[in-house]
Amino acid sequence: MPRPTVAQLAYGSATVICSALAMLLLSQAGSVAGIAVIVFAAFGLGLLVAFTVPLPKPAPEPVAAPLEERIPVQRTVIASESLPAAAPAAVHHPVREPAGP
Repeated sequence: MPRPTVAQLAYGSATVICSALAMLLLSQAGSVAGIAVIVFAAFGLGLLVAFTVPLPKPAPEPVAAPLEERIPVQRTVIASESLPAAAPAAVHHPVREPAGP
């Protein structure tokens, strides 16, 4: 049996407390047997409410693409020694001019 969620515990507890108070006030029970019946009825009602709270649905698992549709990525490693060194004169910096009127 899975553990109860926070919502189930909260709704069940609130139901037990509210229904027990309401039944005790409405019935004006004074005997021990009458109070015991009301408490057990409130507890049963709280269990009923707690079990009828919908459980969160598990997240669906991602579906993997079939092997035929997978395309491997070819990676090329370029060594830094094979790159030509840029000469300082070859580096071009853009010229910023003020905007015209």
